[in-house]
Amino acid sequence: MNQATSFDTQSAAPIVDNRSRVAKPDHVPDDLVRDIDMYALDGIEAGYHEAWVGLHAQNMPKLVWTPLTGGHWIAMDGPMVREIYEDPSRFSSEVIFLPKEAGEKYLMVPTRMDPPEHTPYRKLLDTGLNLARIREVEDQVRQTAIDLIEEIAPRGHCDFSTDYAKIFPVKVFMAMAGLPMEDAPKLEHFAVGMTRPTGDTPEEMAACLDAANTGFFEYVEPIINARRGGTGTDLITIVVNGTIDGEPLPHDKAIGMISLLLLGGLDTVVNFLSFMMIYLARNPDKVAELQGNDLKLLRGVEELFRRFAVVSEARMVAKDQVFHGVELKHGDMILLPTVLHGLDANENACPMDIQWDRKGPKHTTFGGGPHRCVGMHLARMEATVTLQEWLKRIPTFRLADGANPIYRSGIIAAVEDVPFVWSVA
Repeated sequence: MNQATSFDTQSAAPIVDNRSRVAKPDHVPDDLVRDIDMYALDGIEAGYHEAWVGLHAQNMPKLVWTPLTGGHWIAMDGPMVREIYEDPSRFSSEVIFLPKEAGEKYLMVPTRMDPPEHTPYRKLLDTGLNLARIREVEDQVRQTAIDLIEEIAPRGHCDFSTDYAKIFPVKVFMAMAGLPMEDAPKLEHFAVGMTRPTGDTPEEMAACLDAANTGFFEYVEPIINARRGGTGTDLITIVVNGTIDGEPLPHDKAIGMISLLLLGGLDTVVNFLSFMMIYLARNPDKVAELQGNDLKLLRGVEELFRRFAVVSEARMVAKDQVFHGVELKHGDMILLPTVLHGLDANENACPMDIQWDRKGPKHTTFGGGPHRCVGMHLARMEATVTLQEWLKRIPTFRLADGANPIYRSGIIAAVEDVPFVWSVA
């Protein structure tokens, strides 16, 4: 473990940085090295998205290397993020989480597969989460939102993260999977252990992720065994009784696929909703534009996903190559902060501003290429329904005085402590 020392500018006292660093590989140029910790971003107190944009503004090259988090590259350019997503021949999904030591413990499929092996597994997942299937559950999704909001509205206040965001998408997904809601806290604990693993070293973070991965696997295996051969319409039954190239889904792959569905359904939208609503609470003029204009709301949801990307996964360099003038070696890892695509000013003018009528917002919030998020249709529906039903019942709301949301970065960004207040008639 290397140690760095800096000085507090006010007290001149030395600040010791005990974060674990690795030695710079010979092929990494000195001028591309930056201290960027994806799990503890500089400036995150002001906001997760603001922190990444602040780093980007520091005359960053398009591709940089950090000695933190096990040592890896970071794509700091929006189009580069998209390019890497869309080219599995050069950038493999064999390892997608950082640090690499932790990513190697991640065993869920088909996210760790590359085409053509990946393709039939993705098709199977699509059978349970395609647009037609999601439209079938819209009424249940909407009623779940209504029930929660109508319980909250008379209070005149809530912690949006705790009282809505951490409940609504989880209830929806647990119902779709045919799982009891009382199991949700256990599964959420596993999800956090994978997307924001704790530890001071790559090895400690790997142990945290491995334990969470194992927790998912141990939870889903008896459920899979019970639903094999079943005729239910829940998401798990549909997937485990599907076929791969005409053959039954192998047991180990079924465990990985169902665990992946739970991981994706219990963390990503939870946090996106809170980021989205914090912005609206701070910008009542943007909310006013949606009042009585459902068409603008429907079209504007994609703009919200552009603005509030929360995923930063990685790809592994598949072969030695020169990429945008930079030498990369097989096995190198590259972080893809999707936030930097949607907030790239060269891709979207005035990117920090929500423009409901923005034409063709460019982003990779749902990833890209063969691994484009299988749950994107459900995510869009959950965001749309939340806005529609919340604004009907709580048309004006704001952050409580003294509110100071707590932002966290990682594979999936998170925000907590989101107190809202509003007038009650």
